[in-house]
Amino acid sequence: MSTTTKRAYNFNAGPSALPLEVLEKAQQELVNFNNTGMALMEMSHRSKDYEAVHNDAVARLKALFAIPDNYEVLFLQGGASLQFTMIPMNFLTPETTASYVLTGSWSEKALKEAKLFGQTAQAASTKENNYRNIPSLEEIKFNDTDAYVHITSNNTIYGTQWKEFPTTGEVTLVADMSSDILSRPVDVSKFGIIYAGAQKNLGPSGVTVVIIRKDLLEKANTNIPTMLKYTTHADANSLYNTPPTFGIYMLGEVLKWVENKGGLEAIEKQNEEKAKVIYDAIDNSNGFYYGHATPESRSLMNITFRVADEELEKKFLAEAKEAGFVGLNGHRSVGGCRASTYNAVPFEACQALANFMVEFQKNNQK
Repeated sequence: MSTTTKRAYNFNAGPSALPLEVLEKAQQELVNFNNTGMALMEMSHRSKDYEAVHNDAVARLKALFAIPDNYEVLFLQGGASLQFTMIPMNFLTPETTASYVLTGSWSEKALKEAKLFGQTAQAASTKENNYRNIPSLEEIKFNDTDAYVHITSNNTIYGTQWKEFPTTGEVTLVADMSSDILSRPVDVSKFGIIYAGAQKNLGPSGVTVVIIRKDLLEKANTNIPTMLKYTTHADANSLYNTPPTFGIYMLGEVLKWVENKGGLEAIEKQNEEKAKVIYDAIDNSNGFYYGHATPESRSLMNITFRVADEELEKKFLAEAKEAGFVGLNGHRSVGGCRASTYNAVPFEACQALANFMVEFQKNNQK
């Protein structure tokens, strides 16, 4: 495939680029997995062949993040959006309060769901600044009696990212890491729960990873539907019902790819280099391009920017599409431009976009 198939410059925000090597391996194994005469998608999720894939993916995720032994790794479905509901359903009651840090649309949606189950509070918000930045740690206010504090580690729509996470002491810290998980090392022990839809950095859509501290499982509410209890899935090794088997296989292959790249430290360095070439094109344009996020809050995963002239912005997006750049339109709620530079987007694609931006400015500067 790599020598015969032309690959797009894929900057989609999700589902997004997957490593070419992983796609090629999946292609080779698609029809006859492990000499079984079946595709993995055709196998029982109770079979030994699938069980090996499943457990290997869990083990590799634990190793890459150095996840402590007192945490469970779950493979669920429903995306991060279902986690917006499951977390308060399991850990919030009408008598308790959960605090949410608002940094974008997804944290707003998470807060909306929590209000159905108990009391909520805003620990901090940058909405008045149109979510251009992440609040400082000093701005975050919560009570020691809170059920948990919820943050969104990276904001795909607005292009902001937490560089340092808050310390919440005895209060459980919960993080939606859907759009930057696996992009850098993370101290898992700071969090009670980390959750992430797979379709940005982990694999294809359909799998949701939940990393949850075991003591929380013991405290969870019990009078809720079976499939919405974390204990149901923890007790069954995420095999209570049929999991998204092919998605988990792909996730495992992506984890192997990250290992071969040198692990999370090496991936983070590559992501910094990729983002820099595009941010440099913005910063060196003398205002022809301008970013949405403040410099100290800039995301390495989602680079959001505008062209100063609205008509030129339309022209920029049209010509970029003709040149083979995919997914550069900003989210429909905010417009503008967005380049999502997830792990599998190669440096060459980012450099090509930066070169295109410089050339477009040269040809259209008024």
